[in-house]
Amino acid sequence: MTDTLQNTTESALLGRVADGLLIGGEWVPAEGGRTLAVSDPSTGRTIKEIADASPADGIRALDAAVAAQEGWAATAPRERGELLRRAFDLLQARKEDFALLMTLEMGKPLQEARGEVAYGGEFLRWFGEEAVRISGRYGLNPEGTGRMIVSQRPVGPSFLITPWNFPLAMATRKIAPALAAGCTVVIKPPALTPLTTIAFAQLLEEAGLPKGVVNVIPTSTSSKVSAPIIADPRLRKLSFTGSTEVGRALMQQAAQGILRTSMELGGNAPFVIFEDADLDRAVDGAMIAKFRNIGQACTAANRFLVHEAVADEFAKRVAERVRAMKVGRGTEEGVNIGPLIDAKAVASTDDLVQDAVGRGATVLTGGTRIDGDGTFYAPTVLAGVAVGSRMLREEIFGPVLGITTFADEDEAVRLANATEYGLVSYVFTQDLARGHRMIERLATGMMGLNTGLVSNAAAPFGGVKQSGIGREGGLEGIHEYLDTKYTLIPVS
Repeated sequence: MTDTLQNTTESALLGRVADGLLIGGEWVPAEGGRTLAVSDPSTGRTIKEIADASPADGIRALDAAVAAQEGWAATAPRERGELLRRAFDLLQARKEDFALLMTLEMGKPLQEARGEVAYGGEFLRWFGEEAVRISGRYGLNPEGTGRMIVSQRPVGPSFLITPWNFPLAMATRKIAPALAAGCTVVIKPPALTPLTTIAFAQLLEEAGLPKGVVNVIPTSTSSKVSAPIIADPRLRKLSFTGSTEVGRALMQQAAQGILRTSMELGGNAPFVIFEDADLDRAVDGAMIAKFRNIGQACTAANRFLVHEAVADEFAKRVAERVRAMKVGRGTEEGVNIGPLIDAKAVASTDDLVQDAVGRGATVLTGGTRIDGDGTFYAPTVLAGVAVGSRMLREEIFGPVLGITTFADEDEAVRLANATEYGLVSYVFTQDLARGHRMIERLATGMMGLNTGLVSNAAAPFGGVKQSGIGREGGLEGIHEYLDTKYTLIPVS
């Protein structure tokens, strides 16, 4: 594709994305005409200006969600499910547009963006099917004095806060179960990557979404807009994906109204390779678990714990693969690594690398910022990362693979669990008994055994410890938006 044709295609796509707030079924400007600029991280250039919601706009969006709640809850489950299915079909028809839009505002390579469209779409299909399977139970109580009815009802108006790194999938993973359960929503997409959520809301409208059921309020002043919404007694549910620090603050605010909360927070995933592992498979898994989304994922492998007998060979093989990766704008052919989201992310990544090197780690490849336009960091492999290095405690959120060795299974478990986080872990071993022991011993909400990719719409996504509470996806995902009600009917 020539530069001129590519620029024309990009401009046309961006021109179709609404620039207002979606409140009560209308695309409206923000209070006072406030706007925020959305930039392409590969160039640093502004690609679109959109409405920048104020606290008053946020309350207006909640007003709309509250007004629509009763009608949406009374909508037949089949109708709710069919709307989600129509949205799924529309998304498949426009997958290239959504993939390009994500690449433009977030930077991920186009091929990975296509993968996110497929993944994000599955939440629409899955929860469209689950909408008609909300069930309860009925039976005689143990004393024989009455009939017990246990039923499920929508929680009510829900506030959804999504992160910048998966602009489509994080929106569908929250919106789809809420709509399936009969809840209306206010969604606050991230200021860095709001365009995909806006485009998805437009798609929902085309699929037949009633006015006020989904309201979209991008803002540059997140805490100021979120606080009054969370404090409003009409709100009944808060779902957040982001850092543990912000999640902790939001939970404190939600406690005042005793809100139902779902928190998918930080991660510090261990990637454990035992001496009997299939190294080819382990290297393939490492490339996915570490470098997918440029390493900017809460599920990204953060600490590579490799048995000392195979550490050198693993380091050699993975470094060869990483050296061959192509860095560039995500729209370019063959690019594996796009830009980090902003300059702050580049500085943070480099700080962690320099800290590890200062403690004795060896740079096998990369380890440097890339000068020029955009916010790029070279894909990096470090060997001999010492215990005590910051990258073993903090999320890297960049394309950096650091290797630490261990001597036996007990040490591997101790190192893997030595973190406040517990989102996901990865284990590579050909010993089935050991694999089962690791399932039991590793303190994480998810685990990949001989695989570097665990996310699936049909599976419960979430962590333990300070990686959050609640689950998204799977059978469990819709129950986050349902209240359980018990009714007793006397026999006589």
